[in-house]
Amino acid sequence: MSDFESTALPLPSQENSGSPNGSQEVRWKVVAQAPGITPATIIAGRLQAEGVPVRVWQEAAGQALGLTVGLLGTGYVLVPEEYVEQALEILAYEADPLEAAEAFEDFDGLAWDDKI
Repeated sequence: MSDFESTALPLPSQENSGSPNGSQEVRWKVVAQAPGITPATIIAGRLQAEGVPVRVWQEAAGQALGLTVGLLGTGYVLVPEEYVEQALEILAYEADPLEAAEAFEDFDGLAWDDKI
């Protein structure tokens, strides 16, 4: 992944912290790249659902022109440095379709009147 970093963005939960300007120095790291801002936002939603603070970023010129390919079209998903490992684990997980099917096999034999 890229080494893109920013130190001026506060974590959402720390926006009203006791520091002078309400922000705390946070190093953001890229954990995913996508072809455009929309897929990057979907990836960010997955991380947010797991409680990971996340930012989505795309080059302004690419966003203004609606580009989804090349350097200007790339959407970046960033998380604070301390969440990188957790974010990469979440993104690496792929649900096994057989595992999901087996989870519902127990319900196939039940009648509608049976109690679970």
